[in-house]
Amino acid sequence: MPGLRRDRLLTLLLLGALLAADLYFHLGPRVRRRLQHRERPLGCPCARRAASPAPAPAPSAPRRVEPGGGGDPGSKLRALFSHPLYNEPEEPPLLGPEDSLLAGPEALRYYRRKVARWNRRRKMYKEQLNLTSPEPPVQLRQDASWVQFHLGINRHGLYPRSSPVVSKLLQDMRHLPTISADYSQDEKALLGACDCSQIVKPSGVHLKLVLRFSDFGKAMFKPMRQQRDEETPEDFFYFIDFQRHNAEIAAFHLDRILDFRRVPPTVGRLVNVTKEILEVTRNEILQSVFFVSPANNVCFFAKCPYMCKTEYAVCGSPHLLEGSLSAFLPSLNLAPRLSVPSPWIRSYSLAGREEWEVNPLYCDAVKQAYPHNSSNRLLNIIDMAIFDFLIGNMDRHHYEMFTRFGEDGFLVHLDNARGFGRHSHDEVSILAPLFQCCRIKRKTLLHLQLLAQADYRLSDVMRESLLEDQLSPVLTEPHLLALDRRLQTILRTVQNCIEAHGEQSVVADGPVGQWAPDSSRANATS
Repeated sequence: MPGLRRDRLLTLLLLGALLAADLYFHLGPRVRRRLQHRERPLGCPCARRAASPAPAPAPSAPRRVEPGGGGDPGSKLRALFSHPLYNEPEEPPLLGPEDSLLAGPEALRYYRRKVARWNRRRKMYKEQLNLTSPEPPVQLRQDASWVQFHLGINRHGLYPRSSPVVSKLLQDMRHLPTISADYSQDEKALLGACDCSQIVKPSGVHLKLVLRFSDFGKAMFKPMRQQRDEETPEDFFYFIDFQRHNAEIAAFHLDRILDFRRVPPTVGRLVNVTKEILEVTRNEILQSVFFVSPANNVCFFAKCPYMCKTEYAVCGSPHLLEGSLSAFLPSLNLAPRLSVPSPWIRSYSLAGREEWEVNPLYCDAVKQAYPHNSSNRLLNIIDMAIFDFLIGNMDRHHYEMFTRFGEDGFLVHLDNARGFGRHSHDEVSILAPLFQCCRIKRKTLLHLQLLAQADYRLSDVMRESLLEDQLSPVLTEPHLLALDRRLQTILRTVQNCIEAHGEQSVVADGPVGQWAPDSSRANATS
């Protein structure tokens, strides 16, 4: 009998220990998290150890330079945007609603439903956690800058020339408070599903967040990962390079200067990662990756098996962190987009090479295939190659375009964060579409020739344009001077093609189907 009692006692002690461990490791943290929600705004346990969030310093008002508008009378940028090239009517002319991306009434109804759904979910979330907040429901304003930006997209570009809407959108992204923060969709898809055997990691490894503002607009936030004066090491492959927030900002300004208008409006901002991300996110996984560094800086990292390490984190100073904010395009439900592999895609392996890298006649096959044989698609790809060469971006594996505008629609120049990595090196292979096909739009060539003139020098107008950003200087001087050097390389390449084929065959006024130069001669002269 005493032995039986001893066995029962041991069993009870073991069960008690298991129950205590379960309470401590599982139920306890949940109860504490619920209590924390009642006592203070949403945060993470480490936030209690951090110093009180430092208020964001009031930035000095940047000198704004509006395209074609006011500014310094001696401004080269103002002179550029006043040039006839930037004011002549665009072709083809816009004839009616079919030339706009969105139908206004339909888009507004869609956005009202989105706002109502978001308000319901936020209310349910607060009720679930017994949170009380004096914040009123979000209201959709038709005059909100992000709404007007979406409604203004047409077949010529993402925004019209001299658009006041873009200036207002940049200002709103720079100053409006955030009301939510979350992972981007591709990072959500990667949670717990990263394949560490891949040489090329999915885009989720480069931490980016979706921030929503008080006017219900959204922007993609890419935090600072590299200092301005750091160059990409020579031994780095292009597909493992850092993504740079300042490259996204500079790409938008360059795209506007080239009169492409195919990069979504992008602005720099000092984000308080505690107040503007941690305390407004409802994503528990995102909350869990915040911590306080030994230097008492608030940091966070991507939640992915091979990146879930503090050495991959980004940190505030102690709460403020530089980053780029790129305006979201309309939802795919409203404006479907095609994602198309580039014909000049690179080999994303350590030793492989693609056909275009070894076959100088590669363009002959490309221009005979649909849709490159009967539309402006190939000319648009060459525009994109010129843009990528100027910024040094080797990572253009896909391009996107709106289905509404058909085969002649413009290409959206998304994801430019791997540009401006090495100012001391010009990767001429990026120009392969140009020197293999020997074709360029007349409009593009005229803009490039203008920017090569001293009165409109590309580095000077870029330097001046970037002054309007809160994070100025966005680019170091060597990167600005590299733009002039690369521009001359582009113009020499075009001149070689003209000498081989004649200007009429090289400089295009119409679709690509109207020409058929011999690629072998083009490569011989390039």
